[in-house]
Amino acid sequence: MAVYTRITENDLKDCLSRFDLGALESFEGIADGVENTNYRITTDRGRYILTLFEKRVNPEELPFYLSFMTHLRDAGIACPAAAADKAGNPVFTIAGKTAIITDFLDGQWPKNGFTAAHCAAVGNVLARMHNAAATFYNTRRNSMALPAWRALIHATAGEADTLENNLFAALDAELDFLEKNWPRHLPHGAVHADLFPDNVFFNGTALSGIIDFYFACTDLFVYDLMLTLNPWCFDKDGRLDIGKSAALLAAYHAERPLRAAELEALPLMGRAAALRIIATRMYDWFNPAKDAVVTPKDPREHIRIWRYHQSVSGVADYGWTP
Repeated sequence: MAVYTRITENDLKDCLSRFDLGALESFEGIADGVENTNYRITTDRGRYILTLFEKRVNPEELPFYLSFMTHLRDAGIACPAAAADKAGNPVFTIAGKTAIITDFLDGQWPKNGFTAAHCAAVGNVLARMHNAAATFYNTRRNSMALPAWRALIHATAGEADTLENNLFAALDAELDFLEKNWPRHLPHGAVHADLFPDNVFFNGTALSGIIDFYFACTDLFVYDLMLTLNPWCFDKDGRLDIGKSAALLAAYHAERPLRAAELEALPLMGRAAALRIIATRMYDWFNPAKDAVVTPKDPREHIRIWRYHQSVSGVADYGWTP
C-alpha cells in the first residue's frame, strides 16, 4: 500500500454517490507498502478501503483477483470483499485510475514485531489457501515471473554495483542458473505471491485476515511458500530465525504435506523468491516515484537473504525436517 495518486473530497463524494455505502465522514491515505494507492474511508455506515491500481497491476486482470478472493472467502479464509456500485459493477475509475472499494478487515499487521506463533498462523493459512486453490479453475500468467526479473535487473545494470561490488554480474549469473534449473512439474495453482507481513492482519496472535491479492497468479505452491518465508523468518540483516522458519514450515506441512520433490526444491525456491524481490526493490530504489507518499524499500535486505539460500544444502538448514 502507498499513495501515488491524490484524490479530493469531491472526487470521493462523487464516487460514493454511485454506491450504497453511506455518506463520507473522513478519509486518509495509507502510506504502508509500495505498489498501489490506498485510502482508508469512513462513512456513516462503516469503514472501507479504496484501492487505485498503479504501475504493476493490469486492470483487465481484476476479475481474476476478485474471483480468487471470493473463492477463498467461501473456503473460510478471511479476505476482503469488493463492493459493487448500484449498477452491480465493482470496478470503476477515480482520478483517472482504475479502482475498487473493499470492506475493512479487523486487526492490524504486526509492525512492532512478530513471533514464531505469528509465523505458524501464516504457514497454516497459506497451506489452506493452496488447498482451496485445488478447486479454483481460473488462471493468470505470473507477470512477475523470471523474465520480468531479468528486465528489471538489466534496467539497473548501471547502478547495481553501487549496492555491492560486482552485484550485477552475480545477479545476472543467478538469472541464468534459475532459468536452467527451474522445476517444471511441482504442484501449482492460484497463489497469493505477496504474503508479506503488512498483508496479514492479526488480533493478538490470532490471524484475522489476508489483504492485497494484486500479485496473485498461477504458480508453484512451493515458490509461494518461500516468497512468504523470506520476509517472515529473516531479520533485516539477512539472518534466519530458526524458530520462526521451523514454525512456519511445520504448520504449513501439517495442513498441506509437502512432497519430496517440493522439499528438495525449497533452497532453490528461496533463492528465486529473494531474487524476485531484489528485482522490484532495486528498480524502485533507483527509479523512485516523484511526489508519492511512499518510501522505496532497501533491496539489500533480500540480497542478504538470497546469499543465505545459496549457502544451504537442504530443508534441515531451515530448522525443520518432516
